[in-house]
Formats: sequence, structure tokens, C-alpha cells
Amino acid sequence: MALLQPLSPLSGQKNTRTVGRSYQSIFLIIFTLLMTTGIGVRLAYLQIVEGENHRQRAEANRIRIIPKHPERGNIFDRNGKLLASTRYPRSVYLWPMAHTKPSWTVVGPRLAKILDIPQEDIEKKLQEAGANSSSLIRIARDLNEAQITAMKEYENELQNVEIHTEAVRYYPHGRELAHVLGYTRELTAEQLQEKRKEGYRLGDVIGQMGAEKAFETTLRGEWGGQQVEVDGAGRPLRVLGEKQAKPGNDIHLTIDLNVQLAAEKALGTRNGSIIALDPKNGAVLAMVSHPTFDPNIFSKQKLSQKDWESVQGADHPLVNRALSAFPPASTFKIVTKTAGLESGKFSPNTVLQTYGSLTIGGTRFGEWNHAGFGPLGFVGAMQWSSDTFFYQIAKGIGGPTLIKWTRKYGFGEKTGFEFTSEESKGLVPDDAWKRKVRKMPWTVGDTINMSIGQGALLSTPLQVAVMFAVPANGGDRVQPHLLKDNEEAKSWREPVHIKPSTMKLLREGLRKVITEGTGQVLNQPTVPPVAGKSGTAEAWKRGVKQNHAWFGAYAPADQPEILIVAFAEHSGGGGGSLAAPMILQIMEDYFQRKYPGKYQKPEVKRSGNR
Repeated sequence: MALLQPLSPLSGQKNTRTVGRSYQSIFLIIFTLLMTTGIGVRLAYLQIVEGENHRQRAEANRIRIIPKHPERGNIFDRNGKLLASTRYPRSVYLWPMAHTKPSWTVVGPRLAKILDIPQEDIEKKLQEAGANSSSLIRIARDLNEAQITAMKEYENELQNVEIHTEAVRYYPHGRELAHVLGYTRELTAEQLQEKRKEGYRLGDVIGQMGAEKAFETTLRGEWGGQQVEVDGAGRPLRVLGEKQAKPGNDIHLTIDLNVQLAAEKALGTRNGSIIALDPKNGAVLAMVSHPTFDPNIFSKQKLSQKDWESVQGADHPLVNRALSAFPPASTFKIVTKTAGLESGKFSPNTVLQTYGSLTIGGTRFGEWNHAGFGPLGFVGAMQWSSDTFFYQIAKGIGGPTLIKWTRKYGFGEKTGFEFTSEESKGLVPDDAWKRKVRKMPWTVGDTINMSIGQGALLSTPLQVAVMFAVPANGGDRVQPHLLKDNEEAKSWREPVHIKPSTMKLLREGLRKVITEGTGQVLNQPTVPPVAGKSGTAEAWKRGVKQNHAWFGAYAPADQPEILIVAFAEHSGGGGGSLAAPMILQIMEDYFQRKYPGKYQKPEVKRSGNR
């Protein structure tokens, strides 16, 4: 039986490799699974982890925050007269998110031309806000009618540019209360960095000096705004939510507008300051400083060159001279007289010979009239403001005693007035100061100079007013203050601890100055009896001698209602001849207004022609 032979392979058929085929399939399956898993993980990440962020971005693209600036509180004088309020100009706002580079090539140049603002300045504000900001950013304020018309004319080019009214500070009396009220201005970049933690934001205004700065937290108010849904073109569709802006609180100052305006008129165009206060409690009735400025200019979006020149002059109009330090001159003899009597080295009956000059410690110190006044007691020495009398008192008590009483009167430290950042504490020099600053010990000559308010001694007009308040109210330092409701300041009194006999001689001497001495210009029937003291401080300006003139006075002399200090910087005149007439002018206005018909100039009877 024959065996069957196996079939031969087909002609041309190749052998097929099967080794590794299963591995390829497995790799393909794993790769597919990994890709699917990766896509799933990414989708999960975008939806779960990043979902909220993307939802917020989408929300921001259709929701706009329209901020509403709060109105600052109004400022009134002690009688309810308006000193600072609000006006409502129209301002231009941009929405940073809506201004992409393609659209900005049209909007930017057109807006810059209409508003007369460099395009770079506008772009800088948008950059500061951030490209993703959903809040409107103000870029211009106080649009005039021509600008509003131009923006309407080109409104098709100015997509997402909006005009809104806003509350802006307004000072109806302008320059006449500039150093009392101060001004507000938009935060600088540095201030914003510092104040952001207190809730301030880009575009906020803040008090920069004066009452606006001192009472910022009271006046400021709280932001409000609207949450508005917009379409793709940025047009509002509906209001989603609204928070009313909370206005700041009103404040009443101790200022009496009538006294303030009278003081402004009395000082005129002279550089200097006038302070009026109630000597019983320190309430400031007037505070004038010249040169001055118009605080309304700082409400502008951009100051002109003329505006800048008006506040940056060589005489420094932004400086409040009522709080700046100068030599107090012979007004300081109140302190020297007190120190002499309280030291126990001089009795109330002391009489000293006065001279044309005295040589002390090898230095000649002159009398202001170059002749002397003969023998004088404490009252007569104050009446005639004798320098050589007080030189002898100072030499007798010594520097440490005089310095001690200088500090007891409040010199060398701030008064407690609310403008803490503006107020100088002045300077009471002593041996330690002189050794440190001038590398020399204290000498008797320093004590002599200090006794008449000269040398290195420096004080502010406000400190001088506090000094005058001591004899005016019977022996206490008061705390000058501007806020009418400042109960703590009103009740603050620091006894100087002066003996009744010393106080009696102080008040008699200050009254004699007016009736028979250097202040007789104030001895008028148009005002009640006045007590006061003159002062003329030697001073130089650009190498030329131009003295400062001082006068301080209060009235009525027995029951004072008002105390006034007038200071004329580099006036070249004397205290009695230049500063005293200013005080008379203010007192006449005050007392004749308060007591009509009581203090009037006597009528001059004219005889008829024969």
C-alpha cells in the first residue's frame, strides 16, 4: 500500500513570521489607553481644578464693575457756614479689559487728542489697573462742553469709553482758608502702595494737608458701585447688583469764618501769619498764612504750568507759617519775666537801671532805643520792652532756670494741634544742643540773647499764642485745636504753676503796653480794653536785614474772649507799628459784630462856619 505524499506548497507563497505579532497588539492597546486617559485627566483638570478660574474669566468678560466714589463729608465753621463741599463734574472712564491692542490703535490716539492728554499717560493708568481689571478707570476729569461734543461725534471710534459724573472737592472760599482746610488730590503710586491695605484703590483721592488730611478717616466715606452685565460690544444689558456709596461724615471746625476773613484782610499781601483763638480752651478761631494758594486747583485732573508756579514759588505758599518756627523776639519777655519772679532772685518790687547797652561776658548787648529808659520795675520794663532790663534778669537767674520756664510754657514741643505732620516743635537750645550742633558750650551770652527771644530760640506763631493764653486765662496752658467736637482738647489744661503775685505783674505789664507803651495803637474806644506785647526779631533775607514783626494781644483784658497773634515775616517793620494795627482791625470786626453799637468810634462834632 503506497503512502500518500504531502501536498507541496503553492508556487510563489512566502513564509509568514508570527513571532512578536502579539506584542504589537498589546503596545497599540496600551498606547491608546494612555492617550485616552491623558485626555480624560486633562479634561478633568480643566473642568474641576481650573473650572472656577475659567468661569471667573468668562464672567469677567460679560460683567463690568462701575465704581461709585463716595462723597467726602462737608466741612463747616463753628456757626454752620459751609467751608468745603462737593461739585459734580463729568469724567471719562475706560474699561481695561475691553481695550485690546487692535482696538486701542484707534481709541488711544483719538482719546488723547480730544482730552489733550498724552497717550502714554492714559496707557500707564490702564497698565496700573491691570489688563484683566473689570472696574472702570478714570482717565480724565472736568470735561468741557467742547470735549463732550467731540466724544459724541466720534463715539463709533470710542467703543467702551464712558462718561460719568463724579463727586469732586470744592472750596467756595478758595485761597482764604487754604492752610486751614488743605486740599485733596489723587493718590500717587507711592501713596497707593502704602494705603492699599486700608482699602484705598487706584483713582482714590485723599487729604494731602490741613483739615482734609487730619480728619481723612472721618471725611472719606466708603466706596459703592454697580455690577452690570454687558453684551459683546460692551453695552449694558442689566444691573446685577448695586451697593450705595456711603458718604463721609460732616465735621464742624472751631474756625469762625468772619474772624478768618477779617484776619485775611488784615494780613493783606504780607508774608506771615495770624492766629486767633479762645484763650480759655484753645479753640482756634482763625489761622491765616501767606503766601497762600487756591486749593481748588488740585481738583483738576492735570495742573497747568501756571498752577504749578502758583504753589511752588520761592516763598513756599504751601508752607503753613502759623506752624513754622521763627525767633519770637520780645513777646518772649513774658517767659523771662515769669522766670525772674518765680526764681526767688527778684522780688515783685525790683527796680533796675536800664542803659543804652550792657557789656556781658565781653560782648556788648544793645538797648532797642539805644538810650535806655532809666530805672524800671517789672511792669515798666514790659511796658517799654526794655532789653537791658531783661538782660539783667536773665544773667541773674542763669540759663538753666530760663530754659526750664521756657519749656514749662510749651516751647520746644508740639502743641497737640491736629496738624501733627505740618507743625514744627520749634527749638529750645541748651548746653547739650549747642555742644552737639555747634561744638561749643553754653555761655552767658546765649542766655542774654534768649531772654529777649533771639539767638537760637525758635517758636511758631501757634506756640506764641499758647504762651499768651497763660496770662490771659490766669495761669494754664491750653491745647489749640480745630475740631469743634474735640472734647478732650477743649478740657485739656496744664497749670504752669505761677504765683498770684507773678500773674498780677504779668497782666499789669501787658495792659500797660497798650495804655502807655509800645502798643498804644490798640488803646481805642472801638474795642474793649486790650492787653498785649510787641516783638521785633532781627532777621536777614538773602543777606539783607529784614526784621520780623510780632504782636500778641487779648481782650477784654479782664475777661478775655479772643487772643490774637500777628506775625509779619521779613516785613522790615516793628511789632507795635506794623503787627498791632492788624490786631486792631480784627478786634474791631469781632467786637463790633458781636456787640453792635457798644464799641464805636466817637463822632467828631463839627462846628459850623461863622
